Amino acid sequence: MFFNHISKNLTKIATIGSVLVMGGGLLGGCGATGLNSDAGSSTSKVVKKAPSKLKIGVSISTLSNPVFITLKNELQKYSDKKGSKIIINNANNDTSKQNNDVEDLIQQKVDAIIVNPCDSSAISTVIQKANDAKIPVICIDRGADRGTVVSTVASDNVAGGKMAADYLIKKLGLKAKIAELQGIPGASATRERGQGFDKIADKKLNIVSKQTAQFDRAKGLSVTENILQAHHDVKGIFSQNDEMAVGAARAVKASKKDIVIVGFDGTNDALKLIKSGQMTATVAQQWDKMADTSLDAVYDYYQGKTVKKNNLVPVRLITKENVDSMLK
Repeated sequence: MFFNHISKNLTKIATIGSVLVMGGGLLGGCGATGLNSDAGSSTSKVVKKAPSKLKIGVSISTLSNPVFITLKNELQKYSDKKGSKIIINNANNDTSKQNNDVEDLIQQKVDAIIVNPCDSSAISTVIQKANDAKIPVICIDRGADRGTVVSTVASDNVAGGKMAADYLIKKLGLKAKIAELQGIPGASATRERGQGFDKIADKKLNIVSKQTAQFDRAKGLSVTENILQAHHDVKGIFSQNDEMAVGAARAVKASKKDIVIVGFDGTNDALKLIKSGQMTATVAQQWDKMADTSLDAVYDYYQGKTVKKNNLVPVRLITKENVDSMLK
């Protein structure tokens, strides 16, 4: 009798436990949207939404750089065309502000977040918070070191860096003395452009100076002035973005030296300097395509379609020979 009594009680406890587990599973699945348990590796379980039903948050690293204004305008234009609501924040190149902005977007329960990181490492913590909130994240132009990202849409920066090195060799010959203006330390674009450039330049050119100018025009000017004072025989400069290259061009003009300057981005200011002969070339990015591709990644995600994890957008070398087509 005693053992029968224990057996009956254990049976009851097991039954109650099963009900609780099932109930917990049902409660956990209620209202599920955004990321599924695979955090974006598959979109088959996503609650489908039309573009017109989506609210998308965007964090751009800075709007002091013309290329990111182009990016902002194209994101707005394409989302308006699709009928999506879009919230765009400017981080002002401040990692703390960017993290706070993204946390605010999470609190607003946006359907997706598109982020152009100031710093690829610093953004990782808040991306992980978006993962916890089941909000899909798309990185644009620069990637994230950690956290789950549905897609990273960026130019082929490594190929662009190689393109710049090959062009300088073509213009100046082997072992020519070169200076390299580097971008923001920690940004994936800085690492990748430097990786592509240095892989060739370290062997075939003579890089006499590598210094950061933070992707900033004024710093590009001052850093180049210092480089030219220290290295009077520099023949070429590779700048990891056009803002620094424009600053470098001003320093070179003031020095009255003949120096080949290659930038990266394809901004209007750089194109005009190429046309006038104050810059030699730039590796141009397709900002409109990057903007549209990042939004399409969100739209495809919410239609249950496969989203490409790494979406590399081709770059193009612009010189005086083809600059008019770009200016048009």
